[in-house]
Amino acid sequence: MKKKRFLVFLAAGLLASGAVSAEELASDSALMSYRGEELVVTANRVEESKKEVSSSVTIISREQIENSPANDLGELLAGQSIGHIQKYPGTKTTVGIRAFRSDAHGNDLQGKVLVLLNGRRAGTGNLSKIATANVERIEIVKGPAAVQYGSAAMGGVINVITRRGSGKPSLFVEHKTGSFDFKETTGGVSGASNGLDYSATYSFSEMGDYATASGVDYLNTGFDGRESASVHAGYEFSGGQRIGVILHHNSVDVSGSPSYLVRNDLSSYTVESNRSADIVFTAPAGGGLFNWQLRYFFGEDKYGYRSPSSGYSSDTDVEQKGANWQLFYDGDAVDMTAGFDWLHYDLESTLSPKSSSYQNPAVFLLAKTLMFDESLALSGGVRYDSYNVSIHSDEGGDESTDNVTGSAGVAWNATDHVRFRVNYATGFRMPSAGELAGYYPYYGGGFYEGNPDLNPEKSATFEGGINIDSGSFQSSLTYFYSDFTDKIQEKALLSGNRTWENIGGATIAGFEGEFSWGNRFDFVGTNLSVTPFVSFTWLTEYNDDENGDYLLYTPEWNSSAGVRFHESSGFKGAFTVSSFGKTHIQDYVTSWAGSVIRKGSFSVANLMISKTFSLDKPFGKSVTVRGEIENMFDRDYEYVNGYPMPGRSFNLGLRMDI
Repeated sequence: MKKKRFLVFLAAGLLASGAVSAEELASDSALMSYRGEELVVTANRVEESKKEVSSSVTIISREQIENSPANDLGELLAGQSIGHIQKYPGTKTTVGIRAFRSDAHGNDLQGKVLVLLNGRRAGTGNLSKIATANVERIEIVKGPAAVQYGSAAMGGVINVITRRGSGKPSLFVEHKTGSFDFKETTGGVSGASNGLDYSATYSFSEMGDYATASGVDYLNTGFDGRESASVHAGYEFSGGQRIGVILHHNSVDVSGSPSYLVRNDLSSYTVESNRSADIVFTAPAGGGLFNWQLRYFFGEDKYGYRSPSSGYSSDTDVEQKGANWQLFYDGDAVDMTAGFDWLHYDLESTLSPKSSSYQNPAVFLLAKTLMFDESLALSGGVRYDSYNVSIHSDEGGDESTDNVTGSAGVAWNATDHVRFRVNYATGFRMPSAGELAGYYPYYGGGFYEGNPDLNPEKSATFEGGINIDSGSFQSSLTYFYSDFTDKIQEKALLSGNRTWENIGGATIAGFEGEFSWGNRFDFVGTNLSVTPFVSFTWLTEYNDDENGDYLLYTPEWNSSAGVRFHESSGFKGAFTVSSFGKTHIQDYVTSWAGSVIRKGSFSVANLMISKTFSLDKPFGKSVTVRGEIENMFDRDYEYVNGYPMPGRSFNLGLRMDI
């Protein structure tokens, strides 16, 4: 057991009495300051001008979400080509950012890309479990964000921010139907009155088996009984105090698990769900000098696999609960955020280790100061995490470890339109309970033995970039360099058992950029807005330090390009082409040993158009007709080797707003 380090800044964190609610502020529909500057909340856990942020931040707006045919976060990020996508038939999608990937099953502490719901851990790395119907915006911080959020935030953080009701009460109902027997019905309400605000949606969908672009029927690829629900409600008292409740639900009764097309499994399926609830209290203090927040949340993530043909089944159930308490100080010379995070996970599984638990208390301190008429922003932070893991059922014991992370950055606004950024940050992934404290059997004989001397996997990233924003023209270009160390890998012991050790690492470097330019025209008596856009990531280096090989499941490049358009009479749409470069993978389709091959590049084009007919404009009553074409040019492609995606599909939707 490692000796815990006593840290001086621990006292500073424990003295904190809360924080401004980044999660609550994040839900405002218009995140703009009184000076018209775009605001973000994920980079430093508080609302701040994007011009003061030193890291690379991508924002997916509500307009972009509505212009996409995607129904969940996985489909949305695949269409945006955010990074490497592992998308399977049914309802399972993971994402990789800067060569680090999220984890689809189990404890989200074990991934390397962290998914948040309104600023706290979503409890899953499977992006298909998060619907987008009630999402206001998505903020993606690329690069390590461990100082702010702890383990797993190595490649980046994806913060899904739900809508907060405003204005007159409103109601909508929408139904979509399309190719491969796809059907989805969604309803929602939103509004605000006398201090009460609310926004809620519910959807139910199903889909049959699909055919590939080559016309091959890929059986057992559909899903039945998929439900998604989201509620964000709150009440604001006098003096700016607010209590909020956030509910999330996603489940699927049956999602086909077809295996590779060449070995199509016709009967196996998965049963999955993800549920959570948050209670958040925020309040100003000290005459506006302080703002604080207290949050408690709990939830569960379930995954079950069923194979009727063999009689085999397995289940994994992860229960999560946690709290955070943070204080924001808005000083003349410096802004500071200090706080305490607490996480607890209980994992139950039919697979070994069958029962384990995690405790993760942490304290953090973030600071920022503005200089030279607020044109220069200096920021930094430090965080201490303590981990205690336990394995039950005579399959292991108890172990503990800890970790310290830090970050520092500079943002210089050279002019009103040009900003330079430099940032250094560290990230980490804590060893799992099995890796630290396990002693349980593995298939084929022998035991896995935990290694209590394991260090966390770590990354250190330097990045520098420039943003040029002038009117409707927005752009950013970033260079990043990451050093990944202490990689945890399996090791054979002389006894015949297996354990884990820290060995090797990787070097990852490259460029990423985003460009868009909005244009307005007078067209047939209406005002037409046309916005071409492009975003990309290009890795110049992504090699294993031990053998020099390319990192697996890491595309050399990926991009998204297209055009968004809308006009004043209610017509709008988007055409998007998502592209993914060559990727080195293990081939288990033709080789049981998983030989390494190079998977080729591919592109997918999607089109969405809609027309809104106003029925009673003062009261917001309208009818919207919507059409979608996915895989528009009917190309054969696959995100995962051996799992081809659907051929061209058409969806038609009708929505009524009351």
